[in-house]
Parts: sequence; C-alpha cells; structure tokens
Amino acid sequence: MNQSTIFKADSRGFADHGWLKATHSFSFANYYDPSRMHFGVLRVLNDDYVEGGMGFPMHPHDNMEIITIPLEGAIEHKDSMGNHSVIKTGDIQVMSAGTGVYHSEFNHYKDVALKLFQIWIMPNKRSVKPRYDQITLDPTERKNKLQQLVSPNAEDAGVWIHQDAWLHLGTFDKDSSFSYTNRKQGNGTYVMIVKGKFDIDGNQLSDRDAIEIMGADPIQMKSLSDDAEILVIDVPMQLN
Repeated sequence: MNQSTIFKADSRGFADHGWLKATHSFSFANYYDPSRMHFGVLRVLNDDYVEGGMGFPMHPHDNMEIITIPLEGAIEHKDSMGNHSVIKTGDIQVMSAGTGVYHSEFNHYKDVALKLFQIWIMPNKRSVKPRYDQITLDPTERKNKLQQLVSPNAEDAGVWIHQDAWLHLGTFDKDSSFSYTNRKQGNGTYVMIVKGKFDIDGNQLSDRDAIEIMGADPIQMKSLSDDAEILVIDVPMQLN
C-alpha cells in the first residue's frame, strides 16, 4: 500500500515582489521550512507570476537540472552559452547548469502576464558541460492521458536530463480514471493538481494542491472535474 502526504495549496511559501508573485512548494530564497527542503532529488517547484516586461537579469546556476514550463504567456531567455530564445506556452525548456552558466529570464510581452512552473532537479552527474534544450509539444497528446515532458533518455519523448526522473502533464475530462506506476524502482512520485479536481489514491485534491507518494503500487487517479490538469513528477529518493 502506498504512503502519502498531502500539501494544500495555501501551505506553500509565498513572496510578493510587486512585479513577481512567487509561490514555493519547497524552501527557496526567503521562504525556509526545514520540513520542506526537497522530495528526493526534486529541489524546487516554483509557481511564478511575472508582470509584462519584467523578469530576472543575468544570474548564475551550477550542478542543477532546471526545467521551465510556461503556463500562460512567453519567456525570453538568454544565457552565457549563447542561446537567445522565446519559450511559449506548450514549450518545455531544460538547462543543465553543470559546471556553471549564467542566464536571464524575462516576460517576453510588455502587456501580458507570464505564468510558469520552474522545477529544479538535483543531477546524478556533477560538473557536466552546460547544455540547453527546448522543444514544442502537442497539447492534444495529453488529452485524457499523461504526456511525457522529461526523461533520462535523449531518444525518448520530451527533453532529457541528467537524472532518473520523469515528468508528465495530462488534461482530463470529468470521471476519467487512469493509473501511474513509477518508471524506476525506489522512486517516489510528487503530484500537483495544476487546475480542477482529482482523486489521487482516495484523496481529493484541487487547484495547486500536491501529494507526495511512496510505494510500489500503481497510483490510482480520477478526474473529478472537466478540463482538469495534473503534473506528475517521478524522482529518485536518494540524494547523490
């Protein structure tokens, strides 16, 4: 039988910087909760709102797999590797910071708010050569099923990272039932309700609620509302 812990949306950390409204599932910046430092190698899940034309100037990262998922609007990205791109809703961006990289992220639009998830996963290889990737996915491929966004394998669907981790998004009609089994033995699963309502292993959750699940049994999920969206993060529990 799986073991689970529920985190309600309003229990997350929150920072209001005016142009940036940031909600943190794990300790980040000025939000610190020693009981919420990480879930296995999942270190950061930030839920950000960025006003038009605003953003983060050049800043450094190293030894982290950084995944960005725009929910509304578009991000303009520049980095010290020479990349300059716009990541729109439907795109997935990954950056392996490795030995070190600088980058900036700004709302591409002056008059449209940007909403995004940024996820940090601790890598299983340190000091790799920094790399950048960005792809566009077909959102119809996640209708009433989970669409793979991230995996450890370059030949698989989605982008790849230096970790035995898998990320999926799915959008479901009301009363759609499905299950999820961890891709690697010993991994744990972190599930966030992006919008709508779901029953996850008998627990009813709604917008931005999350649940951590440990165990080898398939996770039973059911959508309780129309156009309900879910994010599933499957990660190793042992830190490297």
